[in-house]
Amino acid sequence: MWHVLRRPRWLGYLALAVLFGVVTAGLGSWQWHRHETKVERRAVVEANYGGDAVPLDEALPVQESLRPDQRWTRVTATGTYDIPEQHLVRNRPHEGVYGYEVLLPLRLDDGTVLAVDRGWVPNARTAADLPEVPEAPSGEVTVTGWLLPSEPDLGLDPVEGQLGSVTLEGLARATGLQPRGAYLVLESEDPPAASRPAQLEAPDTGLGSHLAYALQWWLTIPVGVILVLVMARREAQDEGLVLAAPAGRPDRPPRQKKVRIWDEEDA
Repeated sequence: MWHVLRRPRWLGYLALAVLFGVVTAGLGSWQWHRHETKVERRAVVEANYGGDAVPLDEALPVQESLRPDQRWTRVTATGTYDIPEQHLVRNRPHEGVYGYEVLLPLRLDDGTVLAVDRGWVPNARTAADLPEVPEAPSGEVTVTGWLLPSEPDLGLDPVEGQLGSVTLEGLARATGLQPRGAYLVLESEDPPAASRPAQLEAPDTGLGSHLAYALQWWLTIPVGVILVLVMARREAQDEGLVLAAPAGRPDRPPRQKKVRIWDEEDA
């Protein structure tokens, strides 16, 4: 069999098989990395989402950013909504339907600003019309909800009163305000409004099928090499190049050599 594998054509097959193994190993590692990322994300959500609400300053001091392990920390804050600075974040899904999320600055008692995502409203009948948005409470209000970091600025063309994502940088440019280093996904308001946008869905903690995909890719790593070795052995048997059978076992008669185009090339 090794005599067959030393031929240029079979060395090419073997190189392709090794390349196939390298590619499948990389794909398996990629799926494993995605699985590990989701495991870490789920651990953070489970640790913070159902916890007791803490004061905003305890979780997010002024001029600090939200750490990755603080995502979905439940907090409370008291202030007054800056209603004229309300912005709509477009193309946001909710239970399979696209609409807007309502982003509103909350002026806190210490003079800083917290961006509050009050929830979701459906699109209007036509794209040219804006949706109806329930009015936010006027006067002092205490909000309870979960902290999330700013989303990336998508760089879309600015539209008055709208944003392309929940970006604190974009909100700052549009309003001239300087929000704190995270925004709040609203759970409740006290006093409550007569009506409010639909509350956003709880975070997805599913792990998906990435672990199974990783194992499948890794199990296919040796397939290419095994296939080449099996085919090389069969060709060696066809040419009568295999070793003699062990003592006590009858010799296997060599197969009749097949005539193929590449046999003449390898000769």
